[in-house]
Formats: sequence, structure tokens, C-alpha cells
Amino acid sequence: MNDIMIRAENLGKMYQIGETIRHDTVRDAISQFFSRTLRSGKRNNSDTIWALKDVSFEIKRGEVVGIIGRNGAGKTTLLRILSRITEPTEGYAEIHGRAGSLLEVGTGFHPELTGRENIFLNGAILGMTKREIKSKFNEIVAFAEIEKFIDTPVKRYSSGMYVRLAFAVAAHLEPEILIVDEVLAVGDTSFQKKCLNKMQDVGEQGRTVLFVSHNMPAVTRLCQRTILLNEGGIQRDGPTHQVISAYLGSAVGTSAVREWSDLRKAPGNEIVRLRAVRVKTEDGQISETIDIRKPVCIQMEYEVLEAGHVLVPNYHVFNDEGIYIFITTDYEPEWRNKPRPVGRYISTALIPGNFLAEGTLIIGAAISTMKPVKIHFFERDAVVFQVIDSIESDSVRGDYAGTFPGVVRPLLKWTTQFKEQCEKVI
Repeated sequence: MNDIMIRAENLGKMYQIGETIRHDTVRDAISQFFSRTLRSGKRNNSDTIWALKDVSFEIKRGEVVGIIGRNGAGKTTLLRILSRITEPTEGYAEIHGRAGSLLEVGTGFHPELTGRENIFLNGAILGMTKREIKSKFNEIVAFAEIEKFIDTPVKRYSSGMYVRLAFAVAAHLEPEILIVDEVLAVGDTSFQKKCLNKMQDVGEQGRTVLFVSHNMPAVTRLCQRTILLNEGGIQRDGPTHQVISAYLGSAVGTSAVREWSDLRKAPGNEIVRLRAVRVKTEDGQISETIDIRKPVCIQMEYEVLEAGHVLVPNYHVFNDEGIYIFITTDYEPEWRNKPRPVGRYISTALIPGNFLAEGTLIIGAAISTMKPVKIHFFERDAVVFQVIDSIESDSVRGDYAGTFPGVVRPLLKWTTQFKEQCEKVI
């Protein structure tokens, strides 16, 4: 049995700048043909762009692989080639097995047909018998939550209804390979969670999943391996936490540990200089990803060069939207209002579990003097890490499937009083 389900060799896709990809009518196609013919004599290399270039990789049976990268990196182009929607300009891609794709709203369904008819059409395209499709039909409709509209033409569906049905079809008609783009963002948050759980189930059943997303916690939760695309090429390919750390690091210029070996170039002044900032788990391991239920330690190592100053370490915590989450300051009695002698110090702040919200957190590290106020250094983007929610129901999420708003997610103590009999309401 061949364990390689997807193989890409030197894959490349070139587009002509200004070229229209889709033809909605015959007139559009004829118009573009003549337009392209008239311009052909003037065409040069500056009129082309490579959406993909020299992309090679293999994906084995049962792998769940994430595809990440900035907008324009080539993610959707790659999936369109793998789904046989677009032909590559050079190289080739092999698909071994039946593939189900969900790339964009409008892909794979005939707008004039009903939801019921499109389910059977898609199943037939995948090579399934009518009996096989019927055996999955009720499960698909229930998952998509569109029972009332199953006999309505899909052109009358909202984008959310369309995506729900499209994903349900792609995931339940038992493709050996499931290819999903960021289109899930169109659906509501509860359905997004359900889709992630379904994709995890598909992977655990030994089928192959290719998942494109900008949601780094979702990629981390779902994928063991991730491919990072940049400007049409593969920048990194490896364990998800390492690849995402590299991606986030390229975005903010740092990762879960930042060190300055040359003290003369370190942030600070003649009084104090920063040597390192680290994100650690409660057992002391440096980590780019933290379970939402577990504490996280932020550690600052610094060198006091001049004695006699009251120095106050502090951290500034931001999310990936640049919103200030909170500031924490070292007011422990041991050094509060006490001048520090010359030497090396390590100050650690412990953030409890079930406090931070899921997502990317960026830590700014600073040391100040309060009387008078003086900032000795403030390294704005010192370290970055991700808080990953648990799929289990013992986090703050409980049994709720949607996304929690807000910048923190504290686990608070609740009490409830109960009376066996209620007063009558007249």
C-alpha cells in the first residue's frame, strides 16, 4: 500500500498581471481572448507574477498538515492546484485517493440545484454509489443544520448555510483526503468549533487532512505538522509548534526566548541592562505554546551595573491585535523600595492557568525607577507565545463550542442556592 497520499515536485504557478481567471459568460471568455491576443506582443517578464515557485513536499496517509503564511504567500493557489481546479505552470502534483475540497464559497455546488441534489451530485463526483450517499445523507443534513432548507436551491442560501453544507458534504462523504481553506471563517463560531472537531476525527480515522488557516491556535490544536509558505515558496516544514513559532517570530521579530550575549548592545543604560526574557512552563521548560489550563512563567534576567537604585521590573502583555491585556509589576516585599546591589538577577512572574484568553500573547519587558519616574529600558516585543485552549471540557470553555470574546478568560468561583419549592407567580 502506498503511504504517500500527496506529492508535489517543483510545483510552480505563474499568472499574468491583470489576467482574469474565471469566465462567467462566453462573451467574457471571447473578450479576454482578444484582449490577451492584442497585448501578447507587448508582454514581458514584468507583467507576470509567480504565485508558487519550486514547491516540493510529500504528505503521508493519516497526516493532518497545516498550511500557514501571510496573505499572498500562495496558500490558496497551492490548494487549488491540489484540488485540480487550477493547472500548474511547471512541476506536478500527484493525489493518491479520493479528495474532498472546501476552498471558497461557490466551489463544488450547482446554484440551481437544491441542497439534496447537490449532496448526491458531489457524492457521484467522488465516485460513491447512490446507496453509499443515502447512508450518509441524514448525517450530512444534521451536521449542516439546514433541515428546513434541504430542498431549496442553494443559490438562495446565506453564505453561512452554504459553508455548513459544503463542509458537511466534504467531510462526511468519506474522502481519503480532505482539503479545507480559511473559508470556515464565514461560518459562525460554534460551527467552526464543530468543524475542527470533525477534522480531528477524520485524521484519527487514518485519512489525510490539509488545513489552511490564519488561526494559529486552531492549527496548533489540529495539526502535528505545518508548512509555512512565504512569497510562493516553502520557508519551513516541520513540527507545528516550531513552524508557528518561526512564523510569529518573523512577524514580531522574536519568539519564546530572547537573549543578549553582548551586554553593551543589550537594552538598558549605565544602571541596568537586560540579558534575557523567557517564556517557561511551570516545570521550567521554554515553550512557545501554553495549555490554557496551565500556569505560564515569564522570566527576566538582567544585570545591575550601578548600586544604589530602586529598580522595579515589570511586564506589559499585549494580544496580537495590539490591545493591552495588563501590566504586572514586581512589588514583592524582598526588594520593594530597596536599592539593589550590583549583580545579576532573575525576576519571574507567574501567570495562573485559566486566566489568559486563547490566542497569541506578546510580552514587553521593562525596568523602571518610581521616585523619580525613570524608565531604564522597555523592550516592547521581547517574547511571544500562544495560549492553546483544551479540547477537553475541563477548561473555562466547558461544553460551549463557540469562541469566547474578551482579552482574559478567568476561571471564577461560583455558588448557587437552591429552593425546592418556588412561589407562585400570579
